[in-house]
Amino acid sequence: MERLHSLRMMSRFLLLHCLILISLLIAAATANTSTITADQDALLSLKAHITHDPTNFLAKNWNTSISFCNWTGVTCDVHSHRVTILNISGLNLTGTIPSQLGNLSSLQSLKSHNLPFLEFLSLSKNMLYGGIPSTLSNCTYLRILSLAYNDFSGAVPREIGNLTKLKELYLGVNRLQGETPREFSNLADLEHMSLAGNNLQGGIQRELGNLTKLEGLQLFQNNLIGAIPKEIGNLTKLKELSLGGNRLQAKEIGNLTKLKELSLDRNRLQGEIPREFGNLADLEQMSLWENNLRGAIPRELGNLTGLGFLELGENFLTGEIPLEIGNLQNLEELDLRQNKLVGIVPAAIFNVSTLKLLQLQNNSLLGCLSSIADVRLPNLEELSLWGNNFNGTIPRFIFNASKLSILELVGNSFSGFIPNTFGNLRNLERLNLQDNYLTSSTPELSFLSSLSNCKSLTLIALSNNPLDGNLRKTSVGNLSHSLEIFLMYNCNISGGISEEISNLTNLTTINLGGNKLNGSIPIALGKLQKLQYLGLEDNKLEGSIPDDICRLDELYELELGGNKLSGSIPACFGNLIALRILSLGSNELTSIPLTFWNLKDILQLNISSNYFTGPLPLEIGNLKVLIGIDFSMNNFSGVIPTEIGGLKNLEYLFLGYNRLRGSIPDSFGDLISLKFLNLSNNNLFGAIPASLEKLSYLEDLNLSFNKLEGEIPRGGSFGNFSAESFEGNELLCGSPNLQVPPCKTRIHHTSWKKSLLLGIVLPLSTTLMIVVISLILRYRQRGKQPSNDANMPLVATWRTFSYLELCQATDEFSENNLIGRGGFGSVYKARLGDGMEVAVKVFNLQCGRAFKSFDVECEIMKSIRHRNLIKVISSCSNEEFKALVLEYMPHGSLEKYLYSSNCILDIFQRLNIMIDVASALEYLHFGCSAPVIHCDLKPDNVLLDDNLVAYLSDFGIAKLLIGEDQSMTQTQTLATIGYMAPEYGREGRVSTNGDVYSFGIMLMETFTGKKPTYEFFNGEMTLKHWVNDWLPISTMEVVDANLLSQEDIHFVAKEQCVSFVFNLAMACTVESPEQRINAKEIICSSGFWTIFLDNEKSSKMCNVSESDEAGAEHDVAV
Repeated sequence: MERLHSLRMMSRFLLLHCLILISLLIAAATANTSTITADQDALLSLKAHITHDPTNFLAKNWNTSISFCNWTGVTCDVHSHRVTILNISGLNLTGTIPSQLGNLSSLQSLKSHNLPFLEFLSLSKNMLYGGIPSTLSNCTYLRILSLAYNDFSGAVPREIGNLTKLKELYLGVNRLQGETPREFSNLADLEHMSLAGNNLQGGIQRELGNLTKLEGLQLFQNNLIGAIPKEIGNLTKLKELSLGGNRLQAKEIGNLTKLKELSLDRNRLQGEIPREFGNLADLEQMSLWENNLRGAIPRELGNLTGLGFLELGENFLTGEIPLEIGNLQNLEELDLRQNKLVGIVPAAIFNVSTLKLLQLQNNSLLGCLSSIADVRLPNLEELSLWGNNFNGTIPRFIFNASKLSILELVGNSFSGFIPNTFGNLRNLERLNLQDNYLTSSTPELSFLSSLSNCKSLTLIALSNNPLDGNLRKTSVGNLSHSLEIFLMYNCNISGGISEEISNLTNLTTINLGGNKLNGSIPIALGKLQKLQYLGLEDNKLEGSIPDDICRLDELYELELGGNKLSGSIPACFGNLIALRILSLGSNELTSIPLTFWNLKDILQLNISSNYFTGPLPLEIGNLKVLIGIDFSMNNFSGVIPTEIGGLKNLEYLFLGYNRLRGSIPDSFGDLISLKFLNLSNNNLFGAIPASLEKLSYLEDLNLSFNKLEGEIPRGGSFGNFSAESFEGNELLCGSPNLQVPPCKTRIHHTSWKKSLLLGIVLPLSTTLMIVVISLILRYRQRGKQPSNDANMPLVATWRTFSYLELCQATDEFSENNLIGRGGFGSVYKARLGDGMEVAVKVFNLQCGRAFKSFDVECEIMKSIRHRNLIKVISSCSNEEFKALVLEYMPHGSLEKYLYSSNCILDIFQRLNIMIDVASALEYLHFGCSAPVIHCDLKPDNVLLDDNLVAYLSDFGIAKLLIGEDQSMTQTQTLATIGYMAPEYGREGRVSTNGDVYSFGIMLMETFTGKKPTYEFFNGEMTLKHWVNDWLPISTMEVVDANLLSQEDIHFVAKEQCVSFVFNLAMACTVESPEQRINAKEIICSSGFWTIFLDNEKSSKMCNVSESDEAGAEHDVAV
C-alpha cells in the first residue's frame, strides 16, 4: 500500500516537472521567436532605408516568403538562427543605416572591404550616407566593423568604444569629422584600425597607446595636427603606421621595433630625420616625402636591410647620399628627388639589383655616370636624373635595364651621340633627353629610326640639343603609334616636315619650333585629330596656311610665328572653338577674314609683324576673354576702336608701329587688368586720357612718337613711368623729370559767363527742381503710415549745395583732398562753411547714359536709411557737373584694413564687419519699396567708423548710371573684375543674386587675406576654386595666417567658425544665380557664425557685444 502511495507521489512529481519543463521550452521558443523576428525586422529596416538599388539586389533576394537566413548575403547561426554575417558590399547601394541594425546583437562581423577568410557583414563600396548609428554598439559580439568606401558623415560615434571584442575597425574613405573618440582606448583587443581618407580634426589621442595589440594604424589623409604622442611608442606590435597627408610632427617612433611600414608623408615634419629610425630592423617601407625635413640623410638607415621603399623626396635634405644606402639590397624604390643633395651618387646604389624606381631629380648631384662599370639593373623601370649636374656620355648601364619604361635625363650636361641602342629598350614609354649637349651620329638622325622598336613610347623629348640633322630623311612615321608628345624644339634640324608624321594619330603635342625647317606646312597634319599643341615657330616655312589645320577640333595652341607664311589667315580659323593661344607674328600675311573674329574664347592673339592693312575691326570687342593682343608692326590705320575698352581681362595691348590716328579712347581706363600698353610710333593726337590713371596694375607704358598734346597725367601709375614713355610727342607738358616743358597754370573757369552759369543760374535751377520733387514726394506719401524707425536721427535732407560751394569746400577739388578714384568718378573730402566734414563723389559723365534721371534718383537715395549704409546727404547737378554729398568716414575702407600691416583685424572684428555688410545688403534687397541692386560689392566700398562698424557705400550708383536700360555693355562696366558674378560677364544680367555672389567673394577675401585678382589666381584657378578645393581638406591652408594659430587654446572652435564662414561663401557663389542663397538667408546664417564663438564665453573668446548685435539688426528710417 505504501509502495502504491509512493508511486502515485512520484508520478505527480514527474507530471509537475514535465509541465514546468514544457512551460520553459514554450517560453524559450517564444523568446527565440521574438529575437529572430527582431533580426528580420532589422534587415527589413535596412532594406527600407536603401533609396537606390541599381541592380535590384535587395528587391530580388530579400523576400519574406522565405526565411531571412536564406536571403542572399545573410548567414545565420545553425542553432540560434540569429544573424551572424551580412555581406552586401560592392552593390552601389544608396541610403542610410537605420538604428534598428543594432538589434542584430549576435553579429560577429560588420565589414566593408574584402577579407574573405573572415566572417563579415559588409557594407563597403556602396554610397551609403548620413551618420553612423550609435546603436551599432548593441552588437557586442562584433569582431570586425568596416564601413569603408561610402559617404558617411558626422562624428565617429564614441559608443563604438563599447565593442570590447572588436579586432578590426575600418571606417576609411568617408566624410567623417570631429576628433577620434577617446573611448577607442577601451578596444583592448583591437589589431587593425583605419580611419584614413576622412576629415578628422584635432590631434592623435594619446589614449591610443593603450591598444597594445594593435598591428596596423591608418590615419592618413585627414586634418590631424600637433605632435605624434609618445604613447604611440607603447604599440610594440605595430607593423604599419600610416599617418601621411596630415599636419603632424614626429618625435618618438624609433622604439616601434616591429614596424614594417612607416608613412609620414605630406605632413609638417621638421628638423632632422631621427637616427633612431635605423633601429627599426623590420621596416620594409619608409615614406617621409613632402615635409620640411633638413640636415643629412642618417647613415643608420643603411642598417634597414629589409627596406624595400625609401621615400625622402620633396624636403630640404643636404649633404651627400650616404654610401650605406648601397647596403639596402632589397630596395625597390629610392626617392630622393627635390632636395638639396650634392656630390657623387654612390656607385653601390646602381648595383642594387632589386631596384625598380630611382628618383634623384632636382638636386645638385654631379659626376660622370658613364664611368661606373659592371652595373646591372635588371628590374629598373624608372630612372629620373633631371635637374642635376651630371656630365659625360649617356651611361651604358641604362641599355642593360631591359624593363626600363621611364628615362628622364633632362637638364644636365650629358654630351656625345644619342646611341641607337635605345631601340633595345622595348618597354620604354617616356624618353626625355632635353636640355643637354647631345648630338646625332648621322645626319639622318638614325637614333630616331631605332626608336621605332619601342612600341609603347608615348613621349620623345629632345629639345635644346644640337642634333644637326635632316628631319625629312628620318622615318618619323615609323615611330610608335602610341606616341602622344614629340618635342624637338631648338635642335638645329633642317629639311621639310614629312607627310609621314600623320601616321602618328595619337599625337597631342608637336613642337618643332626654333629650327631650320623649310618647305610648306604639310596638309597631312589635319589628320592628327587629337592634336592640342602645334609649334612650328621660328623656322623657314613658306606658302599659305593650309585649311586642313581647321580639322584639328581639339587644337588649343597654334604657334606659327617667325616663318615666311603668306596670304590670308584661313577663313575657317573661326571654327577652331578649342583654340586659346594663336601666334602668327613675323610672317608675310596680308588679310584677316571677318569670320576670324568668331574666336570668342581666344586668350592670346599675336599677329604682329605682318602686312595687315586697313582699320582695326570693331569685332575685336567680341573677344571678351582676351588676355593679350599684339597687333604691332603692321599697317593698320584709322582710329582705335573704343570697343577694346570692354576687354576687362586684357593684360597686355601692343598696337605700336602702325598708322593709327585719332585720340586714345577714354574707354581704355576700363582695362582694369592691363599691365602693358604700347601705342608707340603711330599718328595719335589729342590729350592722354585721365582715365588711364585708373589702371592700377599698369607696369609699362609706351606712348612715344605720336602727336599727343596737353598735360601728362600724374595720378595712378603715371608716377612710375620715365621720359621714354612719352618721348617724340612735342606738345606734351608736365613734370620736368619726364623731359617735357612745364604746363601753363590751369584755369578752372575760362570766362565770367561760365562762372555765372555754374555759380548762380544752375544752382538756382537745381534747388528749384529739388523743391518741386520734394513736394511731389511729400504729396505721394500723404496718408501713409509713419515709419517704424521714426526715432532714428535724420540728416538734414533739405540742404542743397552749389557747384561753387563744393569747389570752395574741396579747395577747388584739390589733389590734397582726393580720397580715391573709382570706375565712376572721384571722391573728395570737403569741409563745409559750418565746419561739417562730408565726402563729395564727383561723377565722370562719360560713364553713364541715364543722368537725365539723376536728381530724381538722388532724392530716392536720400530717403534710404539704414545703420550700415553711408547716408546720402544731398546732391549737386547741372549739365556739366554731377556729384553726391555723402557722410564722411575718416577711417577708410575695409580694403585698407585687410592689407595694412599696421592695423590687423582679428577674427571677431571681421565677423562683425561682414554681418554689418550682410545687414545692409538685406535691407537694400528686401527693405526698400523696390529692390536696390548694388552691382559693385567689394572691400573698397565698405567704410568703417571709430568702432569698426561697417557702412556700405555706392549703393544706388548702378541705377544712376544705367537707369532702366540695363544693357550688357553698361552692366559689365559697373562690377569689378574678380567680384563680378558670372552672369554679369556673359549676359549682362543684373540682379540681387549677383550682389550675393560678390558678397561671397568678399567673404572669402576677408578671411583669406587674398584678393580675387591676386596674381596666383589665373586661368581656371580662381579664389573661389582655391578655397573650394582646400575646404574639405584643410581650412588652415587658405585662412589668413593672422586669424588662426595652433597654439591658441581656442584653435578648434575658431577653425570651425572659419570653416562655416567659407561654406557660407560657397553657398553665395554657386554658379547658377537661381541656386544661390539670398540676403535674408545670409542674415539667418550669420546668426550661426557666433554659435562657435559663444561656446567660449567663459574665456570671452568670441562674444558679440550688445552694440555689435544691434549693428546686425535693421535700424531703418525711411
